[in-house]
Amino acid sequence: MYKAPRGMSDILPSEQPLWRYIEEKAASICHLYGYHLLSTPVVEDAGLFTHAVADGTDIVDKEMYTFRDRGGQELALRPEGTAPVCRAYLEHGLFNLPQPVKLYYIGASFRYERPQAGRYRQHHQFGFEAIGDADPLLDAETIEMAQRFLFSLGLRGFTIHLNSIGCKTCRPRYIAALKQYYSRFERHLCQDCRNRLQRNPLRLLDCKKSHCQEIAESAPKITAFLCDDCRTHFEQLQEYLNALNTPFSLNYRLVRGLDYYTRTVFEIQPQEETSQGALGGGGRYDNLIETLGGKSIPAVGFAAGIERLIANLHEQRVNISPPPHTFVFIAYLGAEAKGEALKLSSLLREQGIATTASTGDKSLKSQLKQANAHGSNYTIILGQEEMKTHTAQLRNMKSGEQSVIPLMQAAAILREIQGSQSN
Repeated sequence: MYKAPRGMSDILPSEQPLWRYIEEKAASICHLYGYHLLSTPVVEDAGLFTHAVADGTDIVDKEMYTFRDRGGQELALRPEGTAPVCRAYLEHGLFNLPQPVKLYYIGASFRYERPQAGRYRQHHQFGFEAIGDADPLLDAETIEMAQRFLFSLGLRGFTIHLNSIGCKTCRPRYIAALKQYYSRFERHLCQDCRNRLQRNPLRLLDCKKSHCQEIAESAPKITAFLCDDCRTHFEQLQEYLNALNTPFSLNYRLVRGLDYYTRTVFEIQPQEETSQGALGGGGRYDNLIETLGGKSIPAVGFAAGIERLIANLHEQRVNISPPPHTFVFIAYLGAEAKGEALKLSSLLREQGIATTASTGDKSLKSQLKQANAHGSNYTIILGQEEMKTHTAQLRNMKSGEQSVIPLMQAAAILREIQGSQSN
């Protein structure tokens, strides 16, 4: 029997309401801040990510799904959302619009990593990007927006971790200092960190292995190496966040898993130790669009994994409104009533009344069980007697009360009941 590939899951009907809830909250917060939906292909030129994310990162070195199509082009399943947004910004000339251009996306990403709680080979991201402005005020707005989004979901008890990782002017001095510091401990590092020491030293601070974390505790801090522009940007950002009453915690070891970040980086961490990693994160990436062939255009953004948000909603026992049930179920007995049930169900749906009609030749008892399983508010019962008298039995599934109504007036009666219950 076939099964879904490892690390990839079906989203069952019973799980869909939570997904729709998150997507609706995401769309709502983006509308509030003036962001517009952008959808990009799930497959991109593999070079987009090797240029944007860069060699030496786990995504490029270990995790990308790549393949050649029949024309020989090397393609990749989208491993993250920011680079495709920037590609679309360039390809469609969005730099000609008033800046910043504010875009958001919701979609699947793919990374070949060991499946575990909160990490899947196919996962889904919600993210938003503001492209075309270097003002630290935009960074503060992005962080506030991310916080408000999580609040709108009903999540609480999280901390915003904040850092600056400098720019291409000041970061090389910091990297040199990191290399000098870590070279003393090279034989004590895990194998991944030994590779990072040579290829991507900034990621040394991000290792999750306990002995590597102990070494990182005494590593040089980036703030001592920031150039004047980066220091001013970081100080202004903190002032703006304080003005917005958005609390944050400075975390000088915070880096992001993607190499295109500059200056501001932030991550939102749940306070519960049992939680499955960050709720989301982001930062500024002022060099990415230039790396992809455009002009030097600054940008800042945020992304969150939907599966991880769902895990935290369950963990915090956040209740959401149940999905709307079928309002009416139509049961019947006999061939004539079956035809009438088909016509009535079509009429009710035309009137905007959610309706499920029975099928097959089940007993009335089985059909009423089915109505309960659908969560129907009412059941209309049609039988031989009802066909003779042009009536229908209307059963309230909650109270069990049953009454006889004229068949011709069934739609009007149900529409009136539905209207009174929605007021």
